[in-house]
Amino acid sequence: MNGGFLNPNEIIKNVQLRSTMSACDLGCGSGGWAIPLAKQLKDGTVYAVDILDDVLSVLQSKASAQNLLNVKTVKGNIEGSINLREDYFDLVLMTNLLFQVENKSKVLELAKRLINQNGMILIVDWKKDAQMGSSEGRVSLQEIKEMSSSIGLKTEKEFVAGAFHWGLILKKL
Repeated sequence: MNGGFLNPNEIIKNVQLRSTMSACDLGCGSGGWAIPLAKQLKDGTVYAVDILDDVLSVLQSKASAQNLLNVKTVKGNIEGSINLREDYFDLVLMTNLLFQVENKSKVLELAKRLINQNGMILIVDWKKDAQMGSSEGRVSLQEIKEMSSSIGLKTEKEFVAGAFHWGLILKKL
């Protein structure tokens, strides 16, 4: 990890990837995770979801520049409605996302609906006591584990995702 900051390629190693997987990056921003994931899922597809047109446009440009034809951008509000297939994805990513949303359990329920029976949800978010970034809205690993458990998700793996973040992999019960 460089200087304790997030390295998507390292963190993604916590998940058993197959090149044919379909993944969904909720709150993808300009593609810091969608691009590295698309490179590994050569025969799969990465659906990159964000509410902001400009970041989706930047992501599409980056993907095109790197000839990544397996990135599909989707405009949607993860706390509202998104036009995506449910029970479909092998992997749903939520990185540095939960601290920004108001209704965390609603977003977890969305992720649960999106993954297929063997699918996984990878969450990476700020540690509550991290000395960087906005501390507003942060949620602890334990709180997310409890929320997840109450909606029928089980913890598959938890890990340290750098000096300032925790990581969690969830599956359907």
